[in-house]
Amino acid sequence: MLEVPDAEALTSAALAHIQADEFMPDEERGHAESAVREDESEALAYLVDPTDLVADIPGVELAQASWSSEPVEYDPESMEWDLDEEDGEYDEETTDNA
Repeated sequence: MLEVPDAEALTSAALAHIQADEFMPDEERGHAESAVREDESEALAYLVDPTDLVADIPGVELAQASWSSEPVEYDPESMEWDLDEEDGEYDEETTDNA
């Protein structure tokens, strides 16, 4: 989970990053700027390179990366947001492929 308390700062940083990319074609630059202005997840995607996240981990090579995000209302009192719950616990009915 990632919280963006200052969406304007995030967007500004992404726009600056796009402007500084000397290899980006102008048509793609216009599309990228528009996407970043409309969606904070797009801004984040232009600033975070998945390769950089794993580059220094021994034995790991990034084969493919993708992004997925959606805005949600965070309620720390809700059981849905219980961060102490163990990973991998899920409802078996939703994973039954039979």
